[in-house]
Amino acid sequence: GCKSFTAQVIVMNHPKKIQPGYTPVIDCHTAHIACQFQLFLQKLDKRTLKPEMENPPDAGRGDCIIVKMVPQKPLCCETFNDYAPLGRFAVRDMKRTVAVGIIQEIDKEEFKPPKGGK
Repeated sequence: GCKSFTAQVIVMNHPKKIQPGYTPVIDCHTAHIACQFQLFLQKLDKRTLKPEMENPPDAGRGDCIIVKMVPQKPLCCETFNDYAPLGRFAVRDMKRTVAVGIIQEIDKEEFKPPKGGK
């Protein structure tokens, strides 16, 4: 499974600024899972994708950010470079898509079956 992942996210249609701790639902292939934006690592220039700011405090409409995200339930995903269909996702909130992203790096953990299960 995926313990956390680093993703490049473009905020498209969110009425306010988003900040670390924001926990919307992401749609990654067929999964619909709440996922916390734990840490904003960088804000990128929209055209060149070069870093503009380290550890930005928030992100608004049109911003491109690198984020550490933590799924709240088990999530099966891949990096965009390894397998694109499992490496892209939509961020859903208020019944609409507010951002889109691609997974750059995954912090995986070994799957442990639940205790007492078969």
